[in-house]
Amino acid sequence: MFREHIIRRGQWYIRRLWSWFLNATMQSYWEEIDNCKIKVFDKLTAKAEMVLEIGIGTGSNMSYYADCNLNVTLYGLDPNPKMKKYLRKSAAKAGLKPKNFKFKQGVGEAIPFKDASVDAVVATLVLCSVSDVTQTLAEIKRVLRPGGTFIFLEHVAAEDGSFFRRLQKLLDPLQQRLADGCHLTRNTRECIMEAGFNGGVEIETMSMCSFPWITRPHIYGVAYK
Repeated sequence: MFREHIIRRGQWYIRRLWSWFLNATMQSYWEEIDNCKIKVFDKLTAKAEMVLEIGIGTGSNMSYYADCNLNVTLYGLDPNPKMKKYLRKSAAKAGLKPKNFKFKQGVGEAIPFKDASVDAVVATLVLCSVSDVTQTLAEIKRVLRPGGTFIFLEHVAAEDGSFFRRLQKLLDPLQQRLADGCHLTRNTRECIMEAGFNGGVEIETMSMCSFPWITRPHIYGVAYK
C-alpha cells in the first residue's frame, strides 16, 4: 500500500510539473493554433444552429461560436463532469446566453444523442486522445443530420520514414502517459477520409512552427454527411 501511494504521488507530481512546463513554454503554440481555429470555424455556417463539441474541456472554443452565429445552441460533451462549472463561466464570457449552452457528460465513442439530431459536430485536438478514432467518427456521423458538417482540427503523425515520425514513435508512450492519452502517431487524416462522409471531405494541412515541434503536422477542415 505504501509503495502504491508513493507511485501515485510521484505520478501526480510529474503531471503537475508537465502542466507547468506546457503552460510556461506553449504560449506561442496557442497563439498559432488560434489562427488555425479561426480558419476552421469559418467553415461553421450560420445554418448550424444546433452544434455538438466533443471533448470540450474548459471551453477554449466558446468565443468562436458566438462570432459565427448568435443563435447557436451549443452542447458540450466531456467525460469529466467537473468541467461543467468552468464551461458555464466560459460561455458567459464568450457572450453565449445560458439557455444556449448545455453540458453533457460522455465520450466520443458513445455520444449520448439520438440519430440525426445535430447540425454540426466540432472536434479540436480531441481525436488524438479518444480510445477509438474509428468508433468516434462513426458516432459523429450517426448524430449528424443529413447535410450536417463535421469540423475538425488535429495534430497528426508525421510523414512515414521521416525523422519526425521516428521521433514521434519514440516519444509516443511518454506522451500518452503525461498528456491524458494523447497519441503522437495517429493517422487521423486517413481515418477521416475512410469514415464514409458521403458529402465529401475538405482537408487542409499545415506545419506548426511553435514548440512543441513534435506535434508540428496538423490538419483542419470539414466533412459533410
